[in-house]
Amino acid sequence: MPLPAELGVMHFVGIGGSGMSGIARLFLAAGHAVSGSDRTENHATDELRALGAIVSIGHDATNLGNASALVYTGALWPDNPEYLAARERGIPTLHRSQALAWLIARHRLISVAGAHGKTTSTGMIITALVELGANPSFVNGGVIQSLGVSAAHGDGELFVVEADESDGTFLLYNTAVALITNVDADHLDHYGTHEAFDAAFVEFASRASELVVISSDDPGAKRVTSQLRRARVISFGEDAAADVRLHSVVTAGPVSFVLRYRELDYPVALTVPGRHNAINAAGAFAVLVGLGFEPEAVVSGIQVFGGTERRFELHGTVRGVRVYDDYAHHPTEVAAALSAARSVLGSGRIIAVHQPHLYSRTQLMAGDFAKTYEQLADHTIVLDVFGAREDPVPGVTGALVAERFTDPSRVDYLPDWQHAADRAAELARDGDIIMTLSCGDVYRLVPQLIKSLEVESASARG
Repeated sequence: MPLPAELGVMHFVGIGGSGMSGIARLFLAAGHAVSGSDRTENHATDELRALGAIVSIGHDATNLGNASALVYTGALWPDNPEYLAARERGIPTLHRSQALAWLIARHRLISVAGAHGKTTSTGMIITALVELGANPSFVNGGVIQSLGVSAAHGDGELFVVEADESDGTFLLYNTAVALITNVDADHLDHYGTHEAFDAAFVEFASRASELVVISSDDPGAKRVTSQLRRARVISFGEDAAADVRLHSVVTAGPVSFVLRYRELDYPVALTVPGRHNAINAAGAFAVLVGLGFEPEAVVSGIQVFGGTERRFELHGTVRGVRVYDDYAHHPTEVAAALSAARSVLGSGRIIAVHQPHLYSRTQLMAGDFAKTYEQLADHTIVLDVFGAREDPVPGVTGALVAERFTDPSRVDYLPDWQHAADRAAELARDGDIIMTLSCGDVYRLVPQLIKSLEVESASARG
């Protein structure tokens, strides 16, 4: 449904989320009135109020007020009272991608898509563009630590957006430059088949008016590339034929590597760990040199990137045990996050706390999750499923993952969060990492983990 010609109040359901709060911030910056609601208070709701938004806690039809459009995400429950009230009153209801597409229509758009690595790759491009003086507008899926925000309005011609492929809405954008980090099939609850998932990325890339930057290593990305006919393409990765070739990767601590482009080598040293971040940086570099920026300046800009919230984010250290949180919610992402943790671990162990996300994904990938955790973590605690937009499925719980471990001594299924926090603290010793992993609300467990570690420490001192 299109936005009305005259905009009054834009109402955001779930306004405190990292993506939604960023879009709301942009509408405020563009001079629009904004209201919204969320289940709980957080930093984003506080900041939006300070900028002039009307934010309600809890969902109720009265929150809609005099809104002229309602913006929602794919996580919206269909019986949300604000959504139902908007439909009854004939108020336009827009997916956040539709609202964002309207807002950015007059810009030169860089869209970053892929099953994994979107938020970090987008953050690297934005950080470098800021350092290069391009002053872009942007919306990212997570707060960029060096900038302190997930979205901002700039006066440059470029707009950078993390494009969500989960429900096909990334096809709404009028993209100039498309970055595809990988095409590792996910969201099959929406697409149905691997072939349909691939086809969406082919369409996304084919619509890019200027440039497609795509992985040379990922099998799905290679399938997409083989179907592109007229697009200008820059490939990146470790493949010898890549246009931007990654080599000489050193993963001990913050990752360092070399990018080879047009027969010249450019050394890069990031402040974040993990081979996956070297790959993300190669994609960001390819986008920026493809836009015409000088390679040396691009490297300098990317090296400023310090990470995004909920991507291998350190929250505290208690008696030598570091507590991290990560957004990983697919086996490939979990493998990357745990490998990054291993690169900074030293002689300690990894105690992973896994919150399965979506009943459909858990049912489909329980064995893959179990295999990944058993290979890369020393012990795993499995919580129950965060259903998000899905209704519960009988028999689908976190136990499905735990039961697929070949060594049951290395996993606990603990639906009770306090029991999970206490068990992690009991297992942990000096030098270990405890790491929560999910795109659900498992980050809320972090304070309990830290408290349990403190209690365990006090008990040990007697």
